[in-house]
Amino acid sequence: MDYEIVHLPKDQWKGTVLPIGYTSDQYYDVIVNQEEKGFAIKIEKKDFPEKVTHTPQEYDFPDKLYEDHWEHAFAWGVLLEDRLIAAIETDQELWSNRLRITELWVAEEYRKQGLGHALMEVAKEQARLERRRAIILETQSCNVNAIDFYLHEGFILIGLDTCCYRNNDLQRKEVRLEFGWFPEEKKRLSRDEIDIRRETPQDWYQVELMTQHAFWNKHHMGCDEHYLLHKLRQDKDYLPELSAIAVKNGEIIGCIMYSKARVVDGDKVHEILTFGPLCVEPKWQGCGVGELLLKETMDLAARKGYKGIVIFGEPDYYPRIGFKTCDHFGITTADGKNFDAFMGIELVEGGLQGIKGKFCESEVFHNLPKDEVEEYNKKFPPLRKMRFPGQWD
Repeated sequence: MDYEIVHLPKDQWKGTVLPIGYTSDQYYDVIVNQEEKGFAIKIEKKDFPEKVTHTPQEYDFPDKLYEDHWEHAFAWGVLLEDRLIAAIETDQELWSNRLRITELWVAEEYRKQGLGHALMEVAKEQARLERRRAIILETQSCNVNAIDFYLHEGFILIGLDTCCYRNNDLQRKEVRLEFGWFPEEKKRLSRDEIDIRRETPQDWYQVELMTQHAFWNKHHMGCDEHYLLHKLRQDKDYLPELSAIAVKNGEIIGCIMYSKARVVDGDKVHEILTFGPLCVEPKWQGCGVGELLLKETMDLAARKGYKGIVIFGEPDYYPRIGFKTCDHFGITTADGKNFDAFMGIELVEGGLQGIKGKFCESEVFHNLPKDEVEEYNKKFPPLRKMRFPGQWD
């Protein structure tokens, strides 16, 4: 079936009841025995003497979207003629850096058509974009169809609660089970495993395609960083002699693009560096490619006599490479502000000392008309735009 997964805004969908129910002729029998040296837990699939049905009407607290206790909830769904036929909701468990699926529902007549898998892929993409270490969810030991689906999606059992719903959950054969999905652990690449070099005009399309993949839906629906790269190459401040791409087995998997920038203090203008985009193909993210690109090009910039770099970047990434917020250097944004994502680094000791004032980068970073971006997108295979938490319009 043809369908589109859309964001379900909180102000429109809060309190919407999801009629979650199921019938099962099997259950996972949970047996917990205390022994001399600890505990023995056995979970075994068994047949019910008769089919068991659970309906939304039997619960005092039916499943609803955007419940108050989920502080960071975010929901998507599938609408058919304005009727909601499937939905998924997540909540960010910030203290443990995990993502919890709080709701997942597909209307009975639309099951086994791929909707559940497609919704699960949205949650996995959110986890990737937010660098979550796991996705977790809850189901019941008697909901065998749901358990089999989660196992098929790559989840594993991570825990159980024998008195979550009532004190006799074990006897009722309805025990809360927790399942978890973990992103693939990636091996960090060594410098010998990739080629870092300047790009050529023959590389441009693949570099832009990789950049589009890296930023798609990350900061806003779609992205414009690939078009920025295209425009930057034509800009007077662009520095191709510092910029570089990372190549592995003939595939372009990362890039870093440098340009001149300035710190302005009245009549004084100090020339410094900035870079962007710096990005890595999603399947190679987490392998250290960005760090290798950064370190090699920073060494090159220092040898060419540049004193320091100022960027707007991710505050959970750059500080581990040595970047500090710009208030350490007396540098502000063009409108006089400082915040965690505004950072700098000295390429030589004391390189940014005495350079105080307002940071100014090339105008190309601030002038990317949406209609031009959309027209440029036609050069590349179409990608689905999705709304994710933390995006701006």
